[in-house]
Amino acid sequence: MTLGPQLEKIRAEVESVARSMGLDFFETVFEVVDFEMMNEVASYGGFPSRYPHWRFGMEYEQASKGYRYGLQKIYELVINNDPCYAYLLDVNTPVDQKMVIAHVYAHSDFFKNNAYFESTNRHMVDELANHSTRVQKYSERFGLEKVESFLDAVLSIEDLIDPHSVFIQRSKGARLAGGEDEEREKPRRLKSKPYMESFINPKEFLEEQERLLREKAERGEKFPPEPVRDIMLFLIENAPLKDWERDVLSMIREESYYFAPQAQTKIMNEGWATFWHTKIMTERCLEDSELIDYADHHSGTVATGPGVLNPYKLGLELFRDIEERWNAGRFGPEYEECRDLTAKREWDKNLGLGLEEVFHVRKVHNDVTFVDTYLTEEFCREHRLFSFQYDAKKEEYQVASREFEEIKRHLLFSLTNSGKPFVHVEDANFDNRGELLLAHRHEGIDLHLPYARSTIENLHRFWKRPVRLRTVVDGTGRLLTFDGREHSEEAADAPRQEELL
Repeated sequence: MTLGPQLEKIRAEVESVARSMGLDFFETVFEVVDFEMMNEVASYGGFPSRYPHWRFGMEYEQASKGYRYGLQKIYELVINNDPCYAYLLDVNTPVDQKMVIAHVYAHSDFFKNNAYFESTNRHMVDELANHSTRVQKYSERFGLEKVESFLDAVLSIEDLIDPHSVFIQRSKGARLAGGEDEEREKPRRLKSKPYMESFINPKEFLEEQERLLREKAERGEKFPPEPVRDIMLFLIENAPLKDWERDVLSMIREESYYFAPQAQTKIMNEGWATFWHTKIMTERCLEDSELIDYADHHSGTVATGPGVLNPYKLGLELFRDIEERWNAGRFGPEYEECRDLTAKREWDKNLGLGLEEVFHVRKVHNDVTFVDTYLTEEFCREHRLFSFQYDAKKEEYQVASREFEEIKRHLLFSLTNSGKPFVHVEDANFDNRGELLLAHRHEGIDLHLPYARSTIENLHRFWKRPVRLRTVVDGTGRLLTFDGREHSEEAADAPRQEELL
């Protein structure tokens, strides 16, 4: 459903105000939908057309029940695309629509200008529709059950990518172990005049060097020469897959890289959108009669509960803190070195640099660097932040620390790699048997073993040979193995951190 006259008037007003305030966003196409369509689009990750899979149906049921029982309500959805597509719920009140349109334009500005979205496909709506068509053709040709079963295995490893690889120019990897290099290493020959050749490079010496190099090649070098974090790409290039399987794996990997920046910037993205919808509404677009409804619904957006991190709230308050500090000049060596608490509390150089710094932050940071750079001890005290942990004896979560360094460390740890474990390909020819060895970079938290075993079982589906995983369990190095029939576990050296950095 397209926008009606009233909603179009609201949209035009909000767009004009947003641009006048400095936001720079893609052309945005709005569509009004009912709650069933909203839940359906949400279950597909915000896209109207995706490949068929039971996971989307499960997520649709969950969203629908949440709406029917009053547990959740999706006010809007916005897609990183050019043009940007956004969906508005038809039962939203006019003030709600005004607020979420402002929220959408801020999201679109973030998608367009944040460095971590630079390499994303800006025509992903069309690309995902193409993926859907290809998967359905494979289902018709090879059978729905077979294709869906393969998709199950692929989706279990969709996070095993290297989200930073798009910003790093890497050297081309080695060939698969057992294969021949483009130019095999040859014995070293010293330069000499023709008449001195037999003395400078004796035939017996060259033959011995040739024999040693041949034995070295037969033993095989470690492959890959360095740990590989993008496991999906490694499988695409080296696993014995059928053409259609390789294509499906490539499609899901492409989608994983598209969605990765959203996971890396959840706090910033939602905080940015909330920061700007607040400014647009309270400074320019809010009418007196809409104040109570706006305050009620905005407070619901930024509400927090015990032990829950609300990215809208944390992002909003950090952006507000940055704007206030840079306006007052509360940054830099002079401010940091000041030991007069009264002077620091009253510090105001009236620099007016707040919005300039806010836009700079939006452009260059992700959640980890955002929190690491701008979360201050004063901010933690003001907002009463603390870290918590589970007490097994009391069977409840309790406050673990109110110390700034511990709070910051705990928060950064939860944000690094979107809270997921680091796993790398260590050796694709383990013990010269063509087995796949993975290594988990243990950082204080053990893997969930049932998930780990299921994952290596699914990796066997691609590799067709035994798959092993080195990790740490209860402080001891362990080697998990799936050989195609059963799982086993044995003691092993723990992965060295320097090997995997």
